[in-house]
Amino acid sequence: MASNPVPPDAGARPSPGMILERLARGATRAARITHTEHLPPRIGRHADWPEQIRPEVIDAIRSAGIERPWAHQARTSEHALRGESVVVATGTASGKSLAYLAPVLSTLLDGSEAPNGRGATALYLAPTKALAADQRRAVRELAAPLGTAVRPAVYDGDTPVEEREWVRQYGNYVLTNPDMLHRGILPAHARWSSFLRALRYVVIDECHSYRGVFGSHVAQVIRRLRRICARYGSEPVFLLASATAAKPAQAATRLTGLPVVEITEDTSPRGELVFALWEPPLTELHGEQGAPVRRTATAETADLLTDLAVQGVRTVAFVRSRRGAELIALIAQERLAEVDRSLPGRVAAYRGGYLPEERRALERALHNGDLLGLAATTALELGVDVSGLDAVVIAGYPGTRASLWQQAGRAGRSGQGALAVLVARDDPLDTYLVHHPEALFDQPVESTVLDPDNPYVLAPHLCAAAAELPLTESDFVLFGPAADGLMPQLEAANLLRRRARAWHWTRRERAADLTDIRGQGGPPVQIVEAGTGRLLGTVDAAAAHTTVHDGAVHLHQGRTHVVQHLDLADNVALVEEASPPYSTTARDTTAIAVLETDTEIPWGDGRLCFGSVEVTNQVVSFLRRKLITGEILGETKLDLPPRTLRTRAVWWTVTEDQLDAARVNPEQLGGALHAAEHASIGMLPLFATCDRWDIGGVSIPLHPDTLLPTVFVYDGHPGGAGFAERAFHTAAAWLTATRDAIASCECEAGCPSCIQSPKCGNGNDPLHKRGAIRLLGELLRGAPQGT
Repeated sequence: MASNPVPPDAGARPSPGMILERLARGATRAARITHTEHLPPRIGRHADWPEQIRPEVIDAIRSAGIERPWAHQARTSEHALRGESVVVATGTASGKSLAYLAPVLSTLLDGSEAPNGRGATALYLAPTKALAADQRRAVRELAAPLGTAVRPAVYDGDTPVEEREWVRQYGNYVLTNPDMLHRGILPAHARWSSFLRALRYVVIDECHSYRGVFGSHVAQVIRRLRRICARYGSEPVFLLASATAAKPAQAATRLTGLPVVEITEDTSPRGELVFALWEPPLTELHGEQGAPVRRTATAETADLLTDLAVQGVRTVAFVRSRRGAELIALIAQERLAEVDRSLPGRVAAYRGGYLPEERRALERALHNGDLLGLAATTALELGVDVSGLDAVVIAGYPGTRASLWQQAGRAGRSGQGALAVLVARDDPLDTYLVHHPEALFDQPVESTVLDPDNPYVLAPHLCAAAAELPLTESDFVLFGPAADGLMPQLEAANLLRRRARAWHWTRRERAADLTDIRGQGGPPVQIVEAGTGRLLGTVDAAAAHTTVHDGAVHLHQGRTHVVQHLDLADNVALVEEASPPYSTTARDTTAIAVLETDTEIPWGDGRLCFGSVEVTNQVVSFLRRKLITGEILGETKLDLPPRTLRTRAVWWTVTEDQLDAARVNPEQLGGALHAAEHASIGMLPLFATCDRWDIGGVSIPLHPDTLLPTVFVYDGHPGGAGFAERAFHTAAAWLTATRDAIASCECEAGCPSCIQSPKCGNGNDPLHKRGAIRLLGELLRGAPQGT
């Protein structure tokens, strides 16, 4: 920690290189930096606005300090004004918002002068409430000179009931999220008829975030929107914005169901970015099976956030979990109090599950500079304009290169230089990346993976669509080729009834309530203080068994609580405030059965397969780990019901001859398969747009369905999310990286950096590192050429 604090916000900003140099002072600190990447500044290239943009709009943009647009902004506007759907996929802080706002504002201004009717309208979709609120602020400021011609209004779950009618009647730029569109707007489309009839543009911001099951749901919500718009005689143009993404037009077309033009050349200027890869040191502690343990990314990030705050460097630390964000903020506050009593109040946590007023207050404090440091989950990642940040610390690889660059781009948004630091967690992927920087800096970002035809996704949206307007066969073209085949099943389940030429929703409950589009598997669990009955927040239903089970430690706004009881019937977790010296980690067991094999490829004598499986999972216990060090203090059994999941999986088998060739004997086999399974799950996020917590795995020396030693990796969502399919198609590269990651780890017998998993239900036993390397090597020798 810096011993001589720099007065916050005083004097000129230090360069990113100077900030990193200060962080790295001392021999032990300097050794933690495994690589430093310098991205040079870039000069911007201007263009002229298209002639169709109203001069009043151009004057308003100039009043905001922008004389001329960047070339990619002008090109995006041209396509929009020609009625062509377009995706602008350029870097963070490249002005994507203005690229779509210019034509939208111009069209709204035209509409405000129409002699009859309410004039043109536009709909803005954001993946988070925070982004929608931030965009409303930006639109209000930009459109202020246009008077009442532009009336931006947020319509989401936080909008007071008394305001909602005004938004429906008078708002002409409505900002919402896919959840509210799904549950609130489309089912009540008759009340929105005048807005939808005049709808000219639909803006989909941060569209790269719509991936996996969530993205598949959003794709069907958008198809429902297009169908309702057609009913009212409108055909809106879709304007999409994304962080730099692979094949953005292809992803946008899959999301909207429409042809989309892509704009990918970034012509905006960029300040210098210094990007450091940081590996925490090994400690003297030993974990499961005696494996060496690295200092946690949480503890390391808390130290860096503390040091940066002491230097007066405005910083956001991105953390994977809600608990991690709370813990980092708490540790930083305690350490800052030892340096300067005025500093702890300038560091806070930000995450989903906070009440709306808490989130808005934190966003304002960060935006105006009252906060020096924020430990945030990805709830703050997406597009919220936080000008003036100097540094970003990323606690663990966020799962995709797209997210990594999105988070790194939060700093330097005013054009100044910025520092980004990726702090590696103790797992195979993070360890691999900090020692293979080319995998981050020399590779394009991933393609967005989504599957709108997933029957578990499509079926409830067909029901919702039928409730909005009776479904006919002509609608099947819109909803995709799988729709026709699902109709008999929906009739048999008494969800839809066919009358004449259309299918109708005939049940009393709301069809939109059949599914949660974020794939969370039911209503959220409310976290309630047992003594007072006060609602602290919520947790997703799918995560409740692992995060708010009896005895779990739960953090909220820096206060620690222990769960007294999880009531699954009423979806309530009762907690009491406490200060235990440990955190908790749930443990589970998993069994898997093959339902159907779609594709099978010979890999030598072995097989690589893709198909449908049924997974049975049960949380059986939890570990108590010492804060900061991660040392295990004990294990407590739990009695929770099993959960069954039908999903998609990739799996591979090996034969006895391959085991002999790999010199893996029967005593080593279980450990070798188990180690390969763990490491392959850890490495898959490098090849598919997923998180290791989105996928699961099972390994077994003799599986009853394959009758061979088998390793499965499956999507953790009903019906699949596209991740296992991506793994199947990139299997050779994926499993080669897995083998290399295990082989290059400096440990002797296996550790969290290579083959141990933080969510292993078997306590990471058995594991056999050398056997896994030999087994994967033998399997890869049989891989078909060109895979």
